[in-house]
Amino acid sequence: MTAARTGYRQPSIRTLWAIAKSPELRMTDEDLHAVVYRETGKESMKQLTQGQINEVARVLQNMKDSAARSIRAARSIRAKRTDEGGNAETAALRRKIFMLMKELDWSPARVDGLAKRMFQIERQEWLDKRQCMKLAEALKAMVERKAAEG
Repeated sequence: MTAARTGYRQPSIRTLWAIAKSPELRMTDEDLHAVVYRETGKESMKQLTQGQINEVARVLQNMKDSAARSIRAARSIRAKRTDEGGNAETAALRRKIFMLMKELDWSPARVDGLAKRMFQIERQEWLDKRQCMKLAEALKAMVERKAAEG
């Protein structure tokens, strides 16, 4: 398909700069030139053909999308606190589990998987006090092993 038929404008050097300077990437001039050189082998953006500009734009857009996904994932982990709601008796223990989860750099889904493997219960919010204590002790042991290794 051509640009005239679809109404799609071909990326330009200006587009490359716009993507590189976006809030997700915040590339320096040197970083952008390094990506251009890596993808095309050319030192100057003025030497690029339209096909090469398209290729570099695609690579930069993929980098931007990947960065945006990781930002969204980090926000969803922070937003999904496991120490709120659930069984009222285990709120303090779940706060401890949440802190241990952050120390291990685990997601809530991973801790839920561990709870399911240990107790056959889908979510840590549904654990009783005894089960929460065992889960917290298991996570504490993992934190200690991680500290001993590193």
